Amino acid sequence: MSVFSKIFGTHSEHELKRILPLVDKIEALRPQMVELTDEQLRGKTQEFKDRLAKGETLDDLLVEAFAVNREAARRVLGMEHFRVQLMGGIILHQGRIAEMRTGEGKTLVCTLPAYLNALEGKGVDVVTVNDYLANRDANWMGAVHRFLGLTVGCVLQDMKPEERREQYNCDITYITNNELGFDYLRDNMVLYKEQLVQRELHYCIIDEVDSVLIDEARTPLIISGQSGKSTKIYEVCDVLAKQLERGEASGEMTKMAAIMGEEITETGDFIVNEKDKLVTLTEQGVHKVEQYFHIDNLSDAENLEIQHGVDLALRANYLMHRDQDYVVKDDQILIVDDFTGRIMPGRRYSDGLHQAIEAKEHVKVKQESKTLATITFQNFFNKFAKKCGMTGTAATEEQEFRDIYGMDVVTIPTNKPVQRIDYNDAVFKTKKEKYHAVVEAVKEAHAKGQPVLVGTITIDVSEHVSKLLKREGIPHNVLNAKYHELEAEIVAQAGQHGAVTIATNMAGRGTDIKLDDEARAAGGLKIIGTERHESRRIDNQLRGRSGRQGDPGESRFYISLEDDLMRLFGSERLIKTFEALGVPEGEQIEHKMLSSAIEKAQEKIEGNNFGIRKNLLEYDQVNNDQREIIYEQRRKVLDGENMRDQIFGMTDAVISRFVDTTIGEDQDPSEFDLTSLNQLLLPVIPVKPLTEESVSGMNRDKLKQLIKEEAASLYEEKEAEFENAFPGEERIRELERVVLLRVIDARWMNHIDDMEQLRQGIGLMAFAQHDPKVEYRMYGFQMFEEMTHQIQEETVRVLFHVRLQEKVEREPAAKVTGTNKDDDAGVKKPVTRKHRKIYPNDPCPCGSGKKYKNCHGRPGQPPLPGYDD
Repeated sequence: MSVFSKIFGTHSEHELKRILPLVDKIEALRPQMVELTDEQLRGKTQEFKDRLAKGETLDDLLVEAFAVNREAARRVLGMEHFRVQLMGGIILHQGRIAEMRTGEGKTLVCTLPAYLNALEGKGVDVVTVNDYLANRDANWMGAVHRFLGLTVGCVLQDMKPEERREQYNCDITYITNNELGFDYLRDNMVLYKEQLVQRELHYCIIDEVDSVLIDEARTPLIISGQSGKSTKIYEVCDVLAKQLERGEASGEMTKMAAIMGEEITETGDFIVNEKDKLVTLTEQGVHKVEQYFHIDNLSDAENLEIQHGVDLALRANYLMHRDQDYVVKDDQILIVDDFTGRIMPGRRYSDGLHQAIEAKEHVKVKQESKTLATITFQNFFNKFAKKCGMTGTAATEEQEFRDIYGMDVVTIPTNKPVQRIDYNDAVFKTKKEKYHAVVEAVKEAHAKGQPVLVGTITIDVSEHVSKLLKREGIPHNVLNAKYHELEAEIVAQAGQHGAVTIATNMAGRGTDIKLDDEARAAGGLKIIGTERHESRRIDNQLRGRSGRQGDPGESRFYISLEDDLMRLFGSERLIKTFEALGVPEGEQIEHKMLSSAIEKAQEKIEGNNFGIRKNLLEYDQVNNDQREIIYEQRRKVLDGENMRDQIFGMTDAVISRFVDTTIGEDQDPSEFDLTSLNQLLLPVIPVKPLTEESVSGMNRDKLKQLIKEEAASLYEEKEAEFENAFPGEERIRELERVVLLRVIDARWMNHIDDMEQLRQGIGLMAFAQHDPKVEYRMYGFQMFEEMTHQIQEETVRVLFHVRLQEKVEREPAAKVTGTNKDDDAGVKKPVTRKHRKIYPNDPCPCGSGKKYKNCHGRPGQPPLPGYDD
């Protein structure tokens, strides 16, 4: 703590002083609440709603509402909120983060702000990290809300859309962060308003807020579709990667080293940089790849796919580790969150890395996916009108919570003083010595019946420690991402007399470890960390599993100089000092200097990780601004707004753009390039071809007006045709909505893909002394503008060319569109391709160097002979 804080008090102490009068008032209402009958207590909910309707605010109701909720919890659960829990509840209602130690009853705290904010009737989402906790809390804590007359829902992974809609419409909904985010993306892909499942994003309470908003923030949510690309390249590249020889470099190949022309000697076929998680081919390696694929130059543009495939195969084989970064289960690769040790359901590595790992592990390689919709957790949760969170460990990341989410952290004191003893780290020279010491410590505690929780960073370490304990005949439970379903049950038993539990990081987080009397007498829960995590917060979480509610306990971390943290980030001076001391094998060193050096290494990595997340957010902010525009446009269409004026506006914009592209402002009519204008215009809007006679005596503006009037007349004829076919049904309005949504979605999906490709290549701008983020924003804006033009042109083209079928038989409006129909039979036939297919992202065969969709693939461009588009 700084001298300033000692004199003037911390931020948290100041904030708690301000809310203490509210806490006193809530507690003072207890006798009054106890006297109420169940019916009278329940009746308070309607009373509060009526008062809100008359102009009172939630803040006006806070004291009484919290007192009512507290009394309901006492009656229903036999649990009454402590004073510190009331403090936590007020902080959550204020839209902040409450840091409360493990075992302080955060789950119960959550009922207070959930009840108060649910009174508005706009919905409250309580966010947890897995289905088990969401379901448990909806049933357990939900009983309090149901008693008070509120509805409680729970969204689980395997639910159908209609079930989800029903759950979201409840006053309070328990849900995981993944399901909440994916439902948001899916809602922005539906064609009809009745298909929406979510309400407005009003207020959310995020349990384990650091896990959701910090740890998982590096992995965006992605909804994918298959791209149709062959998966063979991944298998071929994997065979090659396994044959290549790993080498060493005499220095670090950085951008600066390349600019300065520093010579770095390399051995082998590839170099692995573990710090920056990079694998690069050496000259020898490049030569081997060229021989393997029978190509002359790997760097040629036509060999980009091979280049990318080899890079992914090397990363998969030498940077991604089984039972650490992922597990293999049911013939699938499942990502393990490197902070929580939990499996991340429904998440896949992007850009082909997942496929490369599938090839490495010889499981079925799924087709590479095309991103249909994506969002980062940072941007998603910032969409809520109000959000808050709770966790046992947030203070170390307070700056990030402030900068990115606009939330400060308030540390709530414990209900009873902490009795746990935290020992200095025990440091050993090798991993072998360290694990021997860990086993000895477990044996010693087990012999006296003291429960032990051994925390590991990876699944393979948890299994290694398990083998060592089996060898010593010590019975124990192993809890890691492989046995995810059992985590709560195993953790709940970890405080029993004589229990030994091995847990990957924070597996089982959210479940209390309660001590029995014998365990308490033996010294309480002993925490053994087998390694320091790269984040101090995760270490603090592990320690916090012991010493809940004034229980006794102890914790110590065992580390070696061979651990990744020390090997990659520990100071050389520290390691040299250790060696100079001539420590005998097996002897541990324990010193504050060592613990401080380790903490410095952790701070360095935390800074790096914050930089990565901030960088991701800054790039995604460009996408987010664009996403907001597109989703807002979609919502207007879904809400049933009449699109007629918008379609006319689009038509006018397309006409103006085509005319401006081909005809100069002050050009004489005799010089008008009518051939080019007709080539652009007629495939989109089938007006009469423009001739010298029809434009005689006109300037550019009059020409635009002429075409706009003719287009309007054509569209009115189309409207009349639909009105005659479907009297009083406004079928054309429905058609406009469906066409516009389909076009927006198709173009937006292509745009997401293009933006991802732009981002991958934009880093090269740094070599040209340009800021990649500025360039990304600029190019992204140009691409977005181009996409909006394409949406306008495509929508107008489809609507002006739509034809009515004779045999409609009450089909939805979308059925009357379509270009591949046999008009007589009224049934679609398969496409028979006469020429080679060319895809939108392929290079244009005309040799312009542009993508096909940006060249001859644009609406209105003449077709290329010999190609189908």
